[in-house]
Amino acid sequence: MKLSLDSVWKHINLNKLSRREKIIVAAGGGALVLFGLIQLLIVPIFEHRAQLRRSVQAKAAILAHMHQLQSEAEEIRSRSQAAEGRFRQREKGFTLFSFLDQLAGQNRVKERVSYMRPTKIEQKNSPFTLSRVEMKLEGVTLEQLASYIHGVESSRNMASVTKLSITRRDQKEGLLDAILQVDTLET
Repeated sequence: MKLSLDSVWKHINLNKLSRREKIIVAAGGGALVLFGLIQLLIVPIFEHRAQLRRSVQAKAAILAHMHQLQSEAEEIRSRSQAAEGRFRQREKGFTLFSFLDQLAGQNRVKERVSYMRPTKIEQKNSPFTLSRVEMKLEGVTLEQLASYIHGVESSRNMASVTKLSITRRDQKEGLLDAILQVDTLET
């Protein structure tokens, strides 16, 4: 038996239904129409609002991240300008080797310098050259070594001790041997 919409309507005769059945059929039809309207109109509106809310939250997170990156960039720019200022304050003809030699004399450890080996390393895509001096101090006290390192690190010449190796030389006298690697950038 073949069922079609026309054949179903032929079998349904609304006039034969009682008042109660007509109300039930009308309520069911109304519920079906209401369900269709909800599915076609109201649900998409709420889904769109939820999607917009998620989009706004994602863009707010991106904006917050951008503000964080902007503040980091400002800090880097500020430090860069301060470093440029310190570069300009250096004496004309500054070399790391002569600075370390002069500092050794000021800290009374010049006679304890076993060797000083300067090297220069060209930096790619930069106007600066990395100047490095490896030096060995023999038979210094901890106070002398600390004073010398402090002089290197606290100088306005932007030099820093990048490697340090300390060995105990004489336990009774408390003397040490130290190998330092000191770096700075030069123009």
